[in-house]
Parts: sequence; C-alpha cells; structure tokens
Amino acid sequence: MERNIKLTLAYDGTAYHGFQRQPNALTIQEVLEEKLAPLFGHRLAIVGSGRTDTGVHAYGQVVSFLTTGTIPVDRIPRAASGLLPNDIVVWYAEEVGPDFHARKSAKAKTYQYRIYNAPLPSPFERNHAWNVQAELDIDSMHQAAQATVGTHDFSSFRAAGGAPVSPVKTMLDAGCRREGRMVIFSFTCTGFLYHMVRNLVGTIVEIGMGRRSLADFMFILAARDRKLAGITAPPQGLYLMEVTY
Repeated sequence: MERNIKLTLAYDGTAYHGFQRQPNALTIQEVLEEKLAPLFGHRLAIVGSGRTDTGVHAYGQVVSFLTTGTIPVDRIPRAASGLLPNDIVVWYAEEVGPDFHARKSAKAKTYQYRIYNAPLPSPFERNHAWNVQAELDIDSMHQAAQATVGTHDFSSFRAAGGAPVSPVKTMLDAGCRREGRMVIFSFTCTGFLYHMVRNLVGTIVEIGMGRRSLADFMFILAARDRKLAGITAPPQGLYLMEVTY
C-alpha cells in the first residue's frame, strides 16, 4: 500500500547548490533522495515546499513523497540521522493524506534574513549572516518592512530567471528587530518571487544606512521596476523558517 510521507527538516545550505536537484552540482534534494532510499526500499521522488538557492539555509523546509516502504513514521527521524550528513536533519515525519503536496498545498511561508551588524566580521557568522559594518537604523527598517504588509505587486523585488508566476502576493507579516549584534528581518507571505526577500533586504538596508527614505521605498514598491531597487543581499543570511498548510 502506497503512503504519502511529509518530512519537516533543517539544513545548513553552505555546502549545497540549493535545494532543487541539478546536474553536476550537489543539492539537498539529491542527498535526501539518495540517502533516504534504503529506509523505504526504493528510489524516492521528493518534492520540496520550494527551492532554496545556493548557500541558503532552512529551519523548517517541508518535503513530501510517495512510498511503499513500511517503516513507522516515528522511527524515520532517528533512522534518517544515521544516513544523512550532519548538516541535514529530519525534525518530524508524518503520514498525510493522498492529496497533500509539499509545494502545492502550502498556504504561506516565513523567511528570516540575518545581518551581523558590527564594524568587523565574525568568522563564526560568515556562512550564516551578511556582515554589514555601517550603523543601521532599526526603526526605519522596521517601518519599511511593515510597509510591505498587504497585497502588492512585488515586481520591483523580483529577480530575472524565476518561475513565470504572478508578481502579486499578499504579505501577511513583516518586520525587523535587533538582537545584540544580529539584525533579523522576518517576512511571512502567501508566496515569494525569485530572490524577493534578498532584494527587499538589500533595498531596506539602504534605508537603515540613511541612503533612502521610506517614501523612496514606497515609490519603488509601486513602480514595479527592479532597476529602481537596491542590491540583492547575499544568500548566506537567508533562512526558510516555516511553511504553513
């Protein structure tokens, strides 16, 4: 009897060329499919909730796949830990209905972006945060992040090369806060465009530096023109935190 299995996993994306399988490059999907196959007794075709790019991390990536394997779901996380490299961990496993699909069933996702804000870089954060040395105005960046809440056309923050989907998305929650030397952005949205969070952060950081105003940001958002927005923040600060179904 075929079962539909849902896994929630975390990974450090430093060593991988993103989630989605691709030729001549090591990816999270490839490792999962190859390393977990012995648990289920056959090749796996794993679907992720979304692709994360090279160097991007996850605390709550969700995948699903069909299997005829009989291993109980409560044994999967510990069994997987003996097969996977130590930078990928399965947190939870559950059997779900036949209609569940990790990507198509998702209602919203939450991403965080982390900035190590200090005059000198940290060797411990170089693969896990963007080092911004300039002093940042957290209040103005929080205001800009909150201005994205609601339904907008996010074309100004869409990179070329992404899937041909509608640029109109509904941002459910967004903000920015400081925890010591770490500045943390959080965005919860019904869907994200290619590099959308990194492009938002790259632009909002310029507000925090005093190079742009909130009015500038609102104009960029309304203009639907990527050329007006700021740089793409580097990938190592981005984390997929949660997928909502």
